[in-house]
Amino acid sequence: MRTKWFTPWFYVIPALATLVFFLIYPSVNTLIISFFGPQSKEFVGFSNYIYCFTNETMLSAFRNNLLWVALFVPLTVFLGLIMAVILDRVHYESLIKSIIFMPMAISFVGAGVIWKFVYSYRPVGSGQIGILNAFLSYVGVQPIPWLIERPWLNNICLIIVGIWIWTGFCLVVLSASYKGIPRELLEAARVDGANEYRIFWKIILPLMKPTVAVIATTMLINVLKVFDIVYVMTNGGFSTEVIANRMYKEMFLFRNYGRASAIAILLLLFIIPMIVINVQRFREQEATR
Repeated sequence: MRTKWFTPWFYVIPALATLVFFLIYPSVNTLIISFFGPQSKEFVGFSNYIYCFTNETMLSAFRNNLLWVALFVPLTVFLGLIMAVILDRVHYESLIKSIIFMPMAISFVGAGVIWKFVYSYRPVGSGQIGILNAFLSYVGVQPIPWLIERPWLNNICLIIVGIWIWTGFCLVVLSASYKGIPRELLEAARVDGANEYRIFWKIILPLMKPTVAVIATTMLINVLKVFDIVYVMTNGGFSTEVIANRMYKEMFLFRNYGRASAIAILLLLFIIPMIVINVQRFREQEATR
């Protein structure tokens, strides 16, 4: 019995309708609103986009996001890769992996609250409740205002929190990829006299390159839209503003829907290339199987 031409559409239409309603329509509507003023009533053309690239606060947010990209992505991937290789030889590998992965089980808001106490600062002479400053006071060093004094230090402290959360995720994925490498290949290299350093760079890393690339682009997408950590710990104050947090402020604090939509569109444009790269790599991997 032949299938009617319209039968497949009974299965496709619900998925298409969901995609249009929850993804395509909101994106198009956001694009339209981005050309209007604060209350979405007055057409202002590209004024909101010009604001994004000329306002000092927005420029600071772009710079901070670039700093996140420059530090967060390489460090999470590098630490995850190194630990995946090292922990493969440890007897209690599963336990240690579980401990390192544990921050992913905590909400990002909860992680921000935890680290806000870690970085907590009180004036010199006062009792320090933050772990870091309490330790510094104990060894006779003056406490440091980690999140409120130096812009470069403020951002690095926030990035450390992100690395603490996401390194476990990178470790688990990269460890699975590493275990897929034939042990005979590694043993043959050792028999031929290659040291561990050369084995890592000449055999392990090239074989894991596709997985490393996917993890790196995934981390890049995450860091471009970082919000929770910054919102909880500094709310963008003390020169720690990022794109997503500024979008939130424009929308819910200043009620400037046009600017918030313009920032959202820019954020989407920044992320789309990373998504395309991931999809292409996935198709390449499927084609080689």
